[in-house]
Amino acid sequence: MGRNKKKNFILDTNVILHDFRCLENFEENDIYIPIVVLEELDKFKKGSDQINYNAREFLRQLDEITDNDLFGKGADLGNGLGKLYISTSSKSQKEIFDYFPEFIPDHRILATLLEVSKDHPKMETILITKDINLRMKARSIGLKAEDYINDKVANVYLFEKQHQTFNNLDSSLIDELYNNPEGIDLEQLNTDSQLMPNECFIMKNGKKSALARYNPFTRKIQKIEKQVSYGIQPRNAEQAFALEVLTDPEVRLVALTGKAGTGKTLLALASALKQNDIYDQILLARPIVALSNRELGYLPGDEQQKIAPYMQPLFDNLAVIKNQLKYGSSEARTLEEMQNTKKLEVEALAYIRGRSLSETFCIVDEAQNLTPHEIKTIITRAGEGTKMVFAGDLQQIDSPYLDAQSNGLAYMIDKMNGQELFAHVNLLKGERSKLSELASVLL
Repeated sequence: MGRNKKKNFILDTNVILHDFRCLENFEENDIYIPIVVLEELDKFKKGSDQINYNAREFLRQLDEITDNDLFGKGADLGNGLGKLYISTSSKSQKEIFDYFPEFIPDHRILATLLEVSKDHPKMETILITKDINLRMKARSIGLKAEDYINDKVANVYLFEKQHQTFNNLDSSLIDELYNNPEGIDLEQLNTDSQLMPNECFIMKNGKKSALARYNPFTRKIQKIEKQVSYGIQPRNAEQAFALEVLTDPEVRLVALTGKAGTGKTLLALASALKQNDIYDQILLARPIVALSNRELGYLPGDEQQKIAPYMQPLFDNLAVIKNQLKYGSSEARTLEEMQNTKKLEVEALAYIRGRSLSETFCIVDEAQNLTPHEIKTIITRAGEGTKMVFAGDLQQIDSPYLDAQSNGLAYMIDKMNGQELFAHVNLLKGERSKLSELASVLL
């Protein structure tokens, strides 16, 4: 007889911490949770980070499943879904420990995987884990293991793309774009390429060229002017594109991607300061990756002193802008006043959960280290008049369980692409210094 189509899935702790709603994503297949996973979740219950919230929410879900068969015949998860089991069996532990003698949670999870495989020889049994090393261990002894791919992004090209350049256009079209502030009709471009809302591109004919953007609100192609924001001026086309969408209040959500030194955070901050009369507050935030997995509470000082080392890159960007402003100028005085009155705040990302951000220009740095659920949680904080900017380098992910396809920034770009309120600019050229650019390319 062949194997049944129905499968058994064994869940690792990191899958639950990544997505506490994961039980809904396995269709009619059965799910097994090793008892050691519950022990590990218990260690994550306390804390203000997203993974602590996820652990608590998942355990609450389990508590609502009152069926005692969780530890026996399994609890029915609902229409179209399979059953959920909590596995307490340890019959296969000795066999696993013959391969991997260290008594650690990962090896106890492998023991559950082996046990379920033996109990259901005609069904495919697969370990789902975001831990690459654990997947390799499982495969090394002939067991199946896969990554949790429910929120992985397939369209990688979306966040690696370069801007389009339309060559050999009619020179009169470029002249019309320069002479008409309202822009030109999309049909006049006469191209087979589909333009996304707020997509920026270059129009060329010989020596004539223009930076342009398709504005979905006016349904026009408009010329992009190279603007100066609080002393910061664009050094290349992509930076000009970024400032264009950053300073348009109708574009409520912006993603800026690019390697280190391309100016993502600096441009976002400069554009926010330029629009300080539109927004009640400018909020800069970034996720905290705790040192050696220790909570902030271990660090000395009050709340602001604890987070200061993590926030220093944001203060560095502020210092760059201050250095561009003339001492005593109106912009310099405005910047100082904004800091003194808390209109400009720098905070750890964890502290904005639960807040409602109205009339706020919110910049989230290092967004590649966020999960898809964290991104959703932050965006849903946006009240009336709020603009959100997420900046990050998709090749510099610090989380061990995220990659270029599963992180929240890539997920957001994939899901929001084509929406009128959204714009994405990929910054290609490093402008920090020649040394920085050389290191980024060669090392």
